[in-house]
Amino acid sequence: MTPVLDEGGVTEDAVLGGRLRLLQPRDGHRVGHDAILLAAACPAVSGERVVDLGAGVGAAGLAVALRVPGVEVALVDLDEQVCALARENARINGLADSVSIAQLDVTGAPASFAAAGLKSESVARVLLNPPFNDPRRQRPSPDLRRRLAHSATPGGLSAWIATAKRLLRPGGTLSLISRADALDEVLCALQSLGAVAVLPVHSHPGQPAIRVLVRATKSSRAPLIILPGFYLSDAAGRPSMEAQSLLRGEGTLALAQL
Repeated sequence: MTPVLDEGGVTEDAVLGGRLRLLQPRDGHRVGHDAILLAAACPAVSGERVVDLGAGVGAAGLAVALRVPGVEVALVDLDEQVCALARENARINGLADSVSIAQLDVTGAPASFAAAGLKSESVARVLLNPPFNDPRRQRPSPDLRRRLAHSATPGGLSAWIATAKRLLRPGGTLSLISRADALDEVLCALQSLGAVAVLPVHSHPGQPAIRVLVRATKSSRAPLIILPGFYLSDAAGRPSMEAQSLLRGEGTLALAQL
């Protein structure tokens, strides 16, 4: 059972240079760069349907809805209280008409998704920020919400990708963010989906990637693409101009432009 959030357990925070306001739990999982990078990697255009699986309070999906007028976004999460915050976030950002919330287990039965209006092959874009911390190497958080959001479970990634594959129409895309050192697992799980492009994300020039953003196109047989890396900071440790622009909600990443 997840803990009950009282009014004092929620904060209101601004992202995208203040353009997006988010209510989120004071403790537990907090929205960070990952959600904004994931949204900027999504190639959605007006008229398309986008599903954010494991959406939490909705940061990534709402950022896409804010950037692309005319998209229809569904935020999916299992936590009832987090879903309530996501619904309120859609309202306070003026996105309630284009954003819906479904309280579902991402690995749940197709019938439960269909009952929520998410039928097989009905979606153009899926966003995925799955739990990816390895509990064998990183001590799980004592906070239940943080642990559920961060700690991977055996077979969990494959199950989430299977749901994304089912929802996507042919030619639709999955945009995913993960730890860089889990890329082998990600690529293995995506083998049955379609063509893959990878964008490494580095903290500084000259440092190994810390994240990978991955785009897979359902039913495509195009070869694997490894794109030039994206840097959060410059050589002096200052936020890079590209990262600053992106975090203000200006522009998209190369994965959204393929």
